[in-house]
Amino acid sequence: MTIAQKLQVVLFKPQGSIDLQGGMALSQSMAEVVPQPDQLWVIDLAEVDFMDSSGLVPLVKTLTTARQSGCRLVLCHVKAPVRLILELTQLESVFEVFDTYDDILNLVSKQPLALAS
Repeated sequence: MTIAQKLQVVLFKPQGSIDLQGGMALSQSMAEVVPQPDQLWVIDLAEVDFMDSSGLVPLVKTLTTARQSGCRLVLCHVKAPVRLILELTQLESVFEVFDTYDDILNLVSKQPLALAS
């Protein structure tokens, strides 16, 4: 897992599978970052090939934490198997999903950060 923080963007890059074990690792990494109002948390899923229902728990918990802290959480590079899980659970409408990290940065440069609703 790689975590990078630059300006008000916090980037998480999980790798492999987000299942029970991978989800716990993701939760631990995210818990190490203290949320600050107006931060943008990006979960880049480019290196995640599989996610099951137990992997959704850390994503939903982190989304809740981010929103309560005034942060915005978005997903990018969501591969087909992961997107399918989000669609089946109807969470694709809860998370903001972008194709690429650059798409997120382009959006942020055009508008101030705001709390996702």
